[in-house]
Amino acid sequence: MEPGIFGSVFVSLILVFSSFLRVSGNSEGDALNALKSSLADPNNVLQSWDATLVNPCTWLHVTCNGDNSVTRVDLGNANLSGQLVSQLGQLPNLQYLMQEELYSNNISGKIPDELGHLTNLVSLDLYMNNLSGTIPDTLRKLTKLRFLRLNNNTLTGTIPVSLTTVMTLQILDLSNNHLRGAIPVNGSFSLFTPISFANNFLDPTPVSPPPPISPTPTTSSVGLALGLLPNGHQFESSEGQWMIYAAVNFRAPWDNLRDTQSC
Repeated sequence: MEPGIFGSVFVSLILVFSSFLRVSGNSEGDALNALKSSLADPNNVLQSWDATLVNPCTWLHVTCNGDNSVTRVDLGNANLSGQLVSQLGQLPNLQYLMQEELYSNNISGKIPDELGHLTNLVSLDLYMNNLSGTIPDTLRKLTKLRFLRLNNNTLTGTIPVSLTTVMTLQILDLSNNHLRGAIPVNGSFSLFTPISFANNFLDPTPVSPPPPISPTPTTSSVGLALGLLPNGHQFESSEGQWMIYAAVNFRAPWDNLRDTQSC
């Protein structure tokens, strides 16, 4: 291949590859820009979120991996208000949303069902906002989730039983909402105490019955232990037969010794 042709092919490949990165990066940038557009930002925390850049990895409060894919968004206590957007489900490598993240703002509206697409998510912290609606059943798909904190919102409805199948869950806080119905107690939820569900309108957790009290041994039970039935017949067990044999055979020498001493 002539040098000129080789150079042209090489440049074309670079352009194609760069175009791929731009499209990939912009899809995540577009998702975050949609979030920015839905939020009021009086302190200009999101000022660096420039949608014209190749990817959002240079934006403040955004962390990416080595492939320039977003893994973390940190917007905690930033005085933001507005609503979450469904486009957040287009961040396939997102792990933290949002530890130091979207907590303690004034985020309102519903939790998008599309958050269930974030299958690499480790932490979902949306506490101390003004979120309403129900807890999405789609969160059951977050099989790597370890921290789920939705406390201090105005969430309604029931707790999805499907969340008990998220066996990686270590921290759960659904307190201080308007949740109703039964508290699931199976699967991963068996680890959590009532504190995780406090200050809702949930049904009381059933109290486990106390363990049964062992009955005091009676004469008949002692007889059974010796291998005897209540009517005096021998019980068909090797233990009972051995104890009867010992009682009979060890008493005879003792009686003979006592008779000798009395003579």
